Amino acid sequence: MSAISKNKTDNKLLLALALLAILPVMLVSSGKAQAKKIAGDNADVSTEVVAHDADAIFSSKAFFTFSVSNKLDAEQAGTVGYVVTTEKGERVAENSLKVNIAANSNKDIDFEVPALAPGFYKINFMINVSDYDDTTRRAFGIRPKEIQSQYPRPADFDEFWQKAKDDLARVKPNFKLVPVPKKSTADRNVFEIQMQSLDNYTIKGWLTVPKTKNPHRKFAVLLGLPGYQVDLDPIVGSDDDLAIITLNTRGQGTSRGPIDTRRDEFISYKLEDKERYVMRGVIMDCVRAIDFVYSQPNLIHDNILVSGGSMGGYLALAVAGLDNRVSLCSAQNPILCDIRGLVNEVEWPITSIKKYIATQPGLTLDKVLSNLDYYDGKNFAQHINAPTLIGIGLLDPFAPPNNEYATFNLIPGKKKIMVFKNLAHEISGKYKEWEGRWMRDTFALF
Repeated sequence: MSAISKNKTDNKLLLALALLAILPVMLVSSGKAQAKKIAGDNADVSTEVVAHDADAIFSSKAFFTFSVSNKLDAEQAGTVGYVVTTEKGERVAENSLKVNIAANSNKDIDFEVPALAPGFYKINFMINVSDYDDTTRRAFGIRPKEIQSQYPRPADFDEFWQKAKDDLARVKPNFKLVPVPKKSTADRNVFEIQMQSLDNYTIKGWLTVPKTKNPHRKFAVLLGLPGYQVDLDPIVGSDDDLAIITLNTRGQGTSRGPIDTRRDEFISYKLEDKERYVMRGVIMDCVRAIDFVYSQPNLIHDNILVSGGSMGGYLALAVAGLDNRVSLCSAQNPILCDIRGLVNEVEWPITSIKKYIATQPGLTLDKVLSNLDYYDGKNFAQHINAPTLIGIGLLDPFAPPNNEYATFNLIPGKKKIMVFKNLAHEISGKYKEWEGRWMRDTFALF
């Protein structure tokens, strides 16, 4: 198989994994609010916002063009303008201009947003003319590489996680592979995998391996980590040089059992105690999956890409920060980054956490945030040695770009961030294409 055809195959494969892993807490639409029309047809007046930077990242001032197309036979008179707010909703800039748009014509209005401090900002462009009223939502960044979290890492963070890894090491993994012929394809064998993780919890997942007549053939590994309350299935493809593991961590998919919560309750399960919080076990489940890779003689132990979206992206960062056996780390829209900064900034997971606090006598938000400091994605970042790829959407309501950059900026090694200016809790196919090429180049899969 040629390198080009292999790239096409694995791009499809990795995109499929992204679709499985990045499913957010709820579907999120991005971009344009529905117009409140006074008269006419939606197609008669339309608008477009163009940032003067491909990623909507600027050094000081931000520049946009607001284009209006008037296909009506009547002139449109009124105003166009913008309002800029911080991610927490503080208004920092605004402007409004009177416009007259001739019948059957187009008009471009250029806006210069005054200089702002480093960070990300929301900007709403508004048009209110004779027969059309609409708001388009966008976001932009100012010198994001200067963004730093104001919240410190716990002094005993490393000790806390070393104890978790020591506790995991005392649990016999009892790895099991069960062939599942009904799910196998002409090109790949499918196995259900099972192992014991922290607290002797049984976790399950899937391994798919290319069929080969060479008993000594070894394969690079893609370890797919799950999004929030996502049930990962086996992933198959026609590529012949990559084994794929999809892991269902505790409380999710085929690894439900002692932990089987309602969807919105999982994030706060036993959050009152940092030693018993569900994410302690979930993260150790990912480390145990690395142990599984190392137990398999047909897998290449130093060619492991961990990849996931949303919670899976968070887990990819966490396991890469705790386990140097990870070769490459790919995190799309990772949640739970710079967690204290999420308060008064996002609804989820803060709303779900506050609901849980209300059910626990004596538990306070301050206590919960102190516990969550040990689970903050940014606090794993400074120990990530593996080359890392992160993808973010500037309109993301769960993983805001300020928080993502506060984490990204702490990663000491090779790293790349891909910004999708008009997307929310998602990334585009361009990310998965780049990820596939990056993996193949690094692992010399040609």
